[in-house]
Amino acid sequence: MTRYIDKILTDGEHVVFEARVSLWSQWRLIALGMVTLPLVGFGVFLLLRAWLIYRTTELAITTKRIVSKTGILRRSTMELRLDKIESIKVDQHLMGRLLNFGSITLAGTGGDKTPIECIRAPLDFQKHFMTAFDHPRTGH
Repeated sequence: MTRYIDKILTDGEHVVFEARVSLWSQWRLIALGMVTLPLVGFGVFLLLRAWLIYRTTELAITTKRIVSKTGILRRSTMELRLDKIESIKVDQHLMGRLLNFGSITLAGTGGDKTPIECIRAPLDFQKHFMTAFDHPRTGH
């Protein structure tokens, strides 16, 4: 099955960095799923939901934009051109700092703030965004 990000790349555009949702960020769903596993339907549903969030979320920085896709049946996508992003903010609470996950908020030129939650290694994402933004986007 072809990934969403591979389907939407334009001529000369390529992926610079791919990020993932942290499985640690799903700990509440996993813990609740394990506790309620004796209630087979509900416990399995919660574990499946955590796994689907982890497996179906695509996050990438390309030479032209940041792309986020979540969901299977009900897909939600976000794309922001690199030249339209004014700032990037990283939020990590204590558990996120210890287990290396957090949220990124992108502020666009129109004043819109776009959150990307539960991302693994958010500081790496921030670093790769800055690198992609600083390099000329010539498609090389």
